[in-house]
This record gives sequence, structure tokens and C-alpha cells, in this order.
Amino acid sequence: MALAAAATLAGTVAHAAPEEIQVYIDDMSNPGQFGLDVHTSYVATGNSGVDYSGQQRSLDRFRVTPEFAYGLTPNIELGLYLPLATLDGDGRVGIYGTKLRVKFIAPKAEGQTWFWGANLELGAVTHQLDQNPYNAELKGIAGFRSGPWLVAFNANVDFMLSGPVATRASLDLDTKVSYALSKTLAVGFETYNGAGDFGKLGDFGHSEGSSFATIDKSFGRWDVNFGIGSGYGSNRDRLIIKAIIGVPID
Repeated sequence: MALAAAATLAGTVAHAAPEEIQVYIDDMSNPGQFGLDVHTSYVATGNSGVDYSGQQRSLDRFRVTPEFAYGLTPNIELGLYLPLATLDGDGRVGIYGTKLRVKFIAPKAEGQTWFWGANLELGAVTHQLDQNPYNAELKGIAGFRSGPWLVAFNANVDFMLSGPVATRASLDLDTKVSYALSKTLAVGFETYNGAGDFGKLGDFGHSEGSSFATIDKSFGRWDVNFGIGSGYGSNRDRLIIKAIIGVPID
């Protein structure tokens, strides 16, 4: 399966080291095809603090989230993230939620180099990951391919569906730029930048951000997106290692 691309679930201020660190592009499962991407991340250094009582700290946390996908039509893909699992710094294994998604990529004319689409995610998580249990994200997807270059941009609106803590919808802007060295290897970078909530848009300094140097490598039918990055702004995670493994299952 081609790698699906990225986004966060939470509707509060705590977005550091989410279950999925990925920029969405135009990759889709074929109609009737099942696929599996395994999202992993580990925070090696940073601040051990938390944003609210009962939150799981991100320092020394290893996250593993299988993402199952199914191609419904040539332009619509369904996804299920199950489970949102973590191994925390004290060695405790936990399962803290799940989420569903539907992704649309607009039909492309022959020879068309640009693409656009959207992705909607609905999620339910426990208090360890978010103060509000039910959240959603609407993601706009745009990009183009030119020779060895791939450029993609996501604009993500995160909002609360239900929970005890009132929060405004927030905006996140993600970018991926990669250069293919061969048919099976590309290098590049990815950035994830919170732009504030809709009451204070453009508040980048008090929002979470992170950037990654990345490698995309194919091994036959297996794909790996590997990145090493760091947080900035209000993101206390200083060294983040992430990998997304595309596993052939059909």
C-alpha cells in the first residue's frame, strides 16, 4: 500500500508527538484493495511536563498506531486507526483510542501534475491523550509533482465534537518537499506548524511546531517513511524519531 499522508487528532493544546506524523498526498488504495500503514514515533529528549492533570507525558514515549485502509472507489479511501497504542517511559503499555477517516482525491486529467483533495477524521481517545474524548479534523490537501520533485501542502482544521473543556477550532499548516534520487528512494523534509485557534489565528509563537528531515524508501511492496526532527514554539519535544511502515496485506 502506498503511504497515506498526516495529521493530528486532539482538539486541545496538546498535540506533541501525535499518533500520526504525516503529510497527506495523492496516494490512494485501488478500489477493493486493503492496505496497512504502521505509524510509530518516539520522543527521545525534551521537557517531561504535561499540559493538564492526567495527561500522558510525551518524553520517552513510543507510539504505535496501525492504520488499515480500503479503496472504496478510485477517488475515495476509507481508513481505520486501531488501536492508538503507547509504551510510556515507565514501561507501561496502553491503548488509548481509535479513529476513522475518509479521504478524497479529485480525478486527474492525463498528464496533470497537480492534485487536490480532502480528508475527514473522527476520533475517540481517553483522558491520557486529550481532555476532550471526541474530536475531529478536516484536512485540505494540495500539491504537485514535477520530475523528481514532490511538493504537498495540508491545511488542517481541528475541532472538538464533545467533551468537558471548551476549545476553539484551530488551524495547522503542514508541508512536505521531497526529491527522488531513484524510483525507490527520496529525501526531503516535512514541517508541521500550528497557526493558532480561530480566535487568534497567526499565533505561531505560542503554537506547536515541528520539522523533520525525511527519507522515503521502498523495499519491493514495503514502504518506509523515516524522519528525525525537533519541536519548536510551544512544543517541548526536542528530538523526535518517526517511521511509517507500509505493509502489504493482500
